Amino acid sequence: MGSGERGPAATAVLIAILLVLVPLMGLHLLGSVGLSVYLVNVVGQVMCFALLAMSVDLMWGGAGVLSLGHGLFFAIGGYLSAMHLLRTAFAKTHVLPDFLQFMGQTRFPAYWHLFDSLPLTLLAILLIPGVVAFVFGFVSFRSRVNGVYFSIITQALTYTAMLLMFRNDTGFGGNNGMTGFHAVAGLPVGGAGAAVLLTTLSTLAVLVALVGGRLLITTRFGRMLVAIRDDEPRLRFLGYDTLWLKLSAWCLSAMVAAVAGALYVPQVGIINPSLLDPSLSLEIAVWVAVGGRGGFYGAIIGAVLVNVVKFWLSAAAPSLWPFVLSLLVLLVVLVLPNGLTDLSNRSRSWMADLGRGLRDSGRRRPERGAG
Repeated sequence: MGSGERGPAATAVLIAILLVLVPLMGLHLLGSVGLSVYLVNVVGQVMCFALLAMSVDLMWGGAGVLSLGHGLFFAIGGYLSAMHLLRTAFAKTHVLPDFLQFMGQTRFPAYWHLFDSLPLTLLAILLIPGVVAFVFGFVSFRSRVNGVYFSIITQALTYTAMLLMFRNDTGFGGNNGMTGFHAVAGLPVGGAGAAVLLTTLSTLAVLVALVGGRLLITTRFGRMLVAIRDDEPRLRFLGYDTLWLKLSAWCLSAMVAAVAGALYVPQVGIINPSLLDPSLSLEIAVWVAVGGRGGFYGAIIGAVLVNVVKFWLSAAAPSLWPFVLSLLVLLVVLVLPNGLTDLSNRSRSWMADLGRGLRDSGRRRPERGAG
């Protein structure tokens, strides 16, 4: 097995081990091994971020298209998940959410009743982001908007959605967002059972996405995406229609990001327009850049590493985090342009350069007794 294959295999094994360990951290073991519900919840959130990073890597590392607006699809999945949770909470308590009462509503809007059904909710989590991505992607890719222009447009779209969701009259909680979730699959939100379940599902989703993504790369579709990344004009010159290739990958990427958002919201217990803040979408790109583009396992490494540091610094020294994030970006740009996954190759290159330098200096050293 070559070095290029060991990375994905090792990452998949570690995620599989975590998938086995998380259920073992159930109700009867959480206290005995000294783990807290908070720690299990943090693992679940980090797994959601890893899945979100993989969705960006599918486009950036696969097709060479950088999206700075994946927070939009992440938030769509989160809002749809929250709507289902609020409907199930209302079925038990018969109390409307606070934001609807604040607006003077006495019942849910008619379209909310669709989210009584879990299967319909899951279908909506996949279809609605897919449709939004299709419309936006078709217009952009058909007009051959690429590079930094596409990145700017995606960020502008996310910022527009954020401004829209801040309005109370949209019916999605406005600035305060949506909260008041009671149970997930019959388990109380915030309890150990729900934390273990959601963390297990999040870890399983990452493992499925990693294995599926690695298989996708080996197909003709995956190879065509790489060809688009390397030289799209030449591919079009050879007669290939790159529009539908990029559009398919873009819609799939949006769906994966929405699944990540749907799993994330029950774990934090709230959703508000902050998920649509452009800074989150920028952070996602940093995760992928730090870990390394292409192959998906780099996105997982970057998301896990950066967010673990962020969680730790948020408690220890919150004011330091922006500076640490900036240093990470500079490190990637100046030292590791291909991210941490290329660290072994770069280390071998540095050692080879150092060896050549030592040999050259030895040759130039004058012989003893000369002169």
